[in-house]
Amino acid sequence: MTKSNSTEPEGNRALHLPPSNPQLITKIPNILPHERVFPVQIGTELFKLSGASISSDAPSYFSQYFLCQIKKAEETGEDLSSAIRTLYIDRDPVTFKDIALHLQGYHVTPRDGTHFVRLFADAQFYTLPKLMSRLYEESIFISIGHREFQIPRDLFTSPGNTPNFFSLGFGLFFSSPKDLYPGLDRNDLIRPPSIMPPSVPNRSAENFAELLHLLRGYPIHIRDDEHRAALLQDCRYFNFKALEQKLLPHHISFNQSRKKHEILMRIQDIFKSGLSVMNDNSSPGVASGGEPLLGWVNYMRPYEDDKQRELVLEIGGETTKLHLNNMRAEFVGQVKTRIARLFEVLATKLNLPTTQPLGLLMASGGADSQPPSPGNTPLSEDLVRIYLDPEAHISLDGKPYTKATEVEEMYTSMSASPSVGPGAPHDSPLSSVDQYSGPTRKRRRVEWVDQNAEDWIVRTGQWRLRIQSSRSRKSAVECVLVAVKIDAYSTEQTRNAQRGFLSG
Repeated sequence: MTKSNSTEPEGNRALHLPPSNPQLITKIPNILPHERVFPVQIGTELFKLSGASISSDAPSYFSQYFLCQIKKAEETGEDLSSAIRTLYIDRDPVTFKDIALHLQGYHVTPRDGTHFVRLFADAQFYTLPKLMSRLYEESIFISIGHREFQIPRDLFTSPGNTPNFFSLGFGLFFSSPKDLYPGLDRNDLIRPPSIMPPSVPNRSAENFAELLHLLRGYPIHIRDDEHRAALLQDCRYFNFKALEQKLLPHHISFNQSRKKHEILMRIQDIFKSGLSVMNDNSSPGVASGGEPLLGWVNYMRPYEDDKQRELVLEIGGETTKLHLNNMRAEFVGQVKTRIARLFEVLATKLNLPTTQPLGLLMASGGADSQPPSPGNTPLSEDLVRIYLDPEAHISLDGKPYTKATEVEEMYTSMSASPSVGPGAPHDSPLSSVDQYSGPTRKRRRVEWVDQNAEDWIVRTGQWRLRIQSSRSRKSAVECVLVAVKIDAYSTEQTRNAQRGFLSG
């Protein structure tokens, strides 16, 4: 232990504090005489407050009342002791006890929702500016599903999450002091209107607790699809748009083969503000069929992502039929409408003339004369052009589907062989080794889909969206769906085989 060099005895040693900064000392204005006591009766209880306490949060109802009495006494020469009369206010004395503590310099914190709204209403009624300002900085008490939550005000102010259900439905608690009681003249109010604590009894408290956990920046574990759907439903109910984007099913990855960042999204989760068309600088610039390639559709989740990624679009629900004879896709139901809206947005991004009002991307309907259909957009016919990429993974009738039929171990130039042609002997390619002029190598012979092949019904498909030049007279460009992964069936027997019995 270090010995003290002080010669002062231990018992006489005093605690020396550093000199305080005068700016840190709250000065009470001289509105009322600080030493005089002023009587205030709230309901059935009498409170005696010093002039210093009343002046500490002024101008207020109290300071104005007693200040008028003092000025009147000075004008008439009346003694202040007899001139000061008791101020009677018909309000709750229990709530005023906390207000009196606030006037005496104590920090008062709301205990629950009921206590908060009573302090809030009386602070407005007594026009206590400091207490009002402090309450506007306090957390909000909200009851969700009969469970009370204490929520910091700034938790709902992040971009994309405001305005929301609470700021719109309970604007009294989220507005500024200047916007109090919209539509009412506070000068004509005998007493403040009755205020109930914010309450949403018809929503799940457990789901809301998890949403708050996400808003605070913590991750949560999504147990299953039903759990995710419940959270998304409450996100949309409370209008937490940024939080909704975080919860939507998606997958972000980097494709080493394509050297691109990718994002996988369902078609029903696409927002028009996140779409864009990016030029493909890494490719030679020619798509299948020889059409010049303009670019690929990219996507960025609003409020959540900071950069665009190549979009892989997932379409499920057995809403896609592939016509393999002309390599076109037919969509039904809401998916057809969503594809049409998607193409309308892309056409707008490409500055192409549109034939329908843009509206909301996922909304149904459209112009009466032109029902929503990909054919009513500049980027496609009614049947959307598709391309089965050789690298796509295709499952047909529950089995892997491949276009390759065999692998030749030796590669020769068959066109130069005399065995080709009618009546020629069926010689093996190895019999013409004297005509062989190059090294051997393995080659994969690809068998393309037969022109008379049947149609496929796609259970779930993942597609890239390619923008390329078009040879049709409709538009200079078109949108082609490039297959990434497909789960399809060609016969109803396959579909029926995967049915389940309701009895288990």
